[in-house]
Amino acid sequence: MKLSTHLRTAAAIAATASLIATSGCADGGGSDPNVLNVGQISDSVAFFPLHVAEENGYFEEEGVELGERPRLGTGAKLAAALTSGSIDVAAGVLTDTFNLAENNPETRLTGSLVTEYYVDVVTAPDFEGDPDAPLEEKIQALEGKNIGITGPGSGTEALLIYLFEQVGLDANTDATLVNLGAVPSSAIGALSSGQVDALAFFQPAGQMAEAEGAGEIYLSPQRGDIPDMSGALHGTLFSTSDVIENKSEQIEGFNRAINRALEFIESDPEGTAELLSSYMDGTDPEAVEALSEILPQEFATSTRVRQDAFGVATDFHVASGLVDEAPDYDELVWSEVQE
Repeated sequence: MKLSTHLRTAAAIAATASLIATSGCADGGGSDPNVLNVGQISDSVAFFPLHVAEENGYFEEEGVELGERPRLGTGAKLAAALTSGSIDVAAGVLTDTFNLAENNPETRLTGSLVTEYYVDVVTAPDFEGDPDAPLEEKIQALEGKNIGITGPGSGTEALLIYLFEQVGLDANTDATLVNLGAVPSSAIGALSSGQVDALAFFQPAGQMAEAEGAGEIYLSPQRGDIPDMSGALHGTLFSTSDVIENKSEQIEGFNRAINRALEFIESDPEGTAELLSSYMDGTDPEAVEALSEILPQEFATSTRVRQDAFGVATDFHVASGLVDEAPDYDELVWSEVQE
């Protein structure tokens, strides 16, 4: 991992872990052997299977008693909660898993959620780039533009770094990256007002922009626009070897419930659309419908971690500068979910 990023991540994890421990949150964590505490970054599309499993009663049917399921906001806070013991399993993205593994060699990847990179480049209606042009031309059209991202060191920035490098450009000098935070509606507002020419943003920002007439999905890894990123492991579940030793049965039951949720998403489009609407309450129905149609294409078929999906993702992380060297598959991935 790049040194500055590593130091920021290590400091954030340490500081947040200390805060969690001293605030008493750790007391509600992994100490109860019968309760599995699961934390997630947010209610983004990656963690929709947890909502499905909960609403359909799969956790209870698999004998899993869930404790608190906090939304912690950032990958650093998620890792800190796992480090402090206030949660047993974290639902985040692979970058979070890699960052924690850099600081804690006992980190283990315990499940797969999403096997497509669900960040899109969304352009304003008056953007001059040709949406039907070859990939290199589409990337070159972004040169010199103001592009909104969630923040530095994020997967949204990493996608732009990766794309610009494909055509010999540097996203940090050949474009102006504007930090907009993680709220899709605010990012779409920046696009509509002309503050930015384009966005690199997590779903469902692109679907929301198109539903509102505020923009168009210009480049989408999930759609197959970037072949080298196809099938990349992105949304993940992770824990530590200590937790696995003490709560392997609960984690196995949790994964069985998630597997059932993934199967439900694949096989029941009407039920999925209904649950997605409640999960994304307040989102334009047209955006929800558009997202519902592509979910089966981007979610994993099970929590098992395919080595090829892991490999595509690690190549992206190294190429984009998110890490200097990715952990080894056999060392990081829990043996029960290796494939």
